[in-house]
Amino acid sequence: MVNSIKVICYFLVLLVLFSCNDETEVTDTPGSSAVSGTLPVLYIDTENQKPIVSKEVYLNATYRLDPMGTEGIEALGSKSDPLPMQIRGRGHSSWKGPKKPYKIKLGKKTAIMGMPKNKHWALLKPTESTIAGLRLGELMGMVWTPSTRPVEVVLNGDYVGLYFLTETIRIDENRVNIFEQQDKETTPDLIKGGWLVEVDNYRDECQITIPENNLWNLTLRYHSPEDLSNVQLQWLTNEFKAVNAAIYSSDKTSTKWEEYIDMESMARFFILQEVMDNPDGFHGSFYLHKDLAENAKWVAGPIWDLSCYNREKTDYTFRMKVHYGITPHWIGEIIKYDNFCKKVKSVWEEVYPEKLSEIYSYIDETVLPLDKAWKNDYARWNEDPSQTAGLRADRIKTYLRSNMEWFDSHLPVSSSASL
Repeated sequence: MVNSIKVICYFLVLLVLFSCNDETEVTDTPGSSAVSGTLPVLYIDTENQKPIVSKEVYLNATYRLDPMGTEGIEALGSKSDPLPMQIRGRGHSSWKGPKKPYKIKLGKKTAIMGMPKNKHWALLKPTESTIAGLRLGELMGMVWTPSTRPVEVVLNGDYVGLYFLTETIRIDENRVNIFEQQDKETTPDLIKGGWLVEVDNYRDECQITIPENNLWNLTLRYHSPEDLSNVQLQWLTNEFKAVNAAIYSSDKTSTKWEEYIDMESMARFFILQEVMDNPDGFHGSFYLHKDLAENAKWVAGPIWDLSCYNREKTDYTFRMKVHYGITPHWIGEIIKYDNFCKKVKSVWEEVYPEKLSEIYSYIDETVLPLDKAWKNDYARWNEDPSQTAGLRADRIKTYLRSNMEWFDSHLPVSSSASL
């Protein structure tokens, strides 16, 4: 009898040991929580378990993706044979929080979680605004909108919670699909296109600054190319001085600015910012790109870094300077042009209400399944557990519905048209 009990105890010990070695388990470190089991898990280990402290310097690392039984998701790497990657921090204000966002670069171009292959990705802190905003970009017919997938992340054995694995904005055949000029290019015919720039609200490298008006400057960060020759730098500076002068023309019947900027893309961008009531819309993370082709224009987008509010409004987001101290680049002038207002009305009638109403079911289908993972994330970071997925979904749907109704009854009318 005693021997039988010993045998049983022996097998129980073995069972516990095997369970602890299961790939889906997380080391029981202080402050960590177990993965929810409802989402794929991305395991990342930096070289020598080094902490990620820089937004500029990548650390060598390895990764593996466990689908956790999620249908349609392919496993990548394994515990015994992880794949190479690099990782660093990213973001501005978001980097200052306890839970950090990250930029990752895979060892080779890889299709991950159903998204087209690329080396470059971001791990963003999850918000319902990201889910809604990126889907609205698709519904609005933007040229390209980043895709995102929810994933739980274990970093150096520590469960760090729920993240959105997101395509980053860059020139690529699967992303911003335009000609990409080379760094230090000097050939005049090759520097007129192949640009990806961002109207920025932070001081950073790779920027030019020009006066926008007599109150504030316009700062643009060039993302591609990154290392400019003097010829490229001068061309970009002169180009945006010309664009800015055309936008700020005193003649609001002029079509000069339309020679530089694709008006329809700007109209779609404007509508999306209003539907989201995004105060940052024309302030920062405002991307523009230009292909190398005959009569190519600057195209507004892709969209990025979206917030969703539902404030009491009597005017459009370009009034943010007055009410919130946020500088609204260009849109305060562009909205004075009758042609632009007509284009906004035309696009709005195309997408509202039928097309944009698809957002509500999408939010439920995407946000509600994240409930358990979000709860584990709250536990990991000591955040408010009352912010359930259901509450988040209901709140943003209410905001979007209210914002759309407001915009529908306040379609812009140019100053010249009202005379």
